[in-house]
Amino acid sequence: MSMQLNEENGGKLLVVHVSGKLVKADYEQFVPAVERLVRQHGKLRILFDMTDFHGWEASAAWEDFKFGVEHFADIERIAMVGEKQWQHAMATFGKPFTKAKIRYFDHADAAEARKWVDEA
Repeated sequence: MSMQLNEENGGKLLVVHVSGKLVKADYEQFVPAVERLVRQHGKLRILFDMTDFHGWEASAAWEDFKFGVEHFADIERIAMVGEKQWQHAMATFGKPFTKAKIRYFDHADAAEARKWVDEA
């Protein structure tokens, strides 16, 4: 699995590129980065680029669930950019687990996703 984190807009936007299958160790990088940015800036905005993403191993799915519970109110907006129908469904499934506004965008609409996640 590959996860790349890029901070933008002075750290208020976290761009997360995921590919392959997430494993528990990926959350050991992701969670501290989010927690640090929340301490520095308050609520965050996240852009998930899920190009070539294939899901989670069981231990990573548990870490993802725990992250959602622990950071329920720390994220303001989540733009999810993907290429598969199940990724679109995942955006809908995640809505009860966060206060964030969540929108799914097809990979072809990545520029629109960035505009939406950045808008005031």
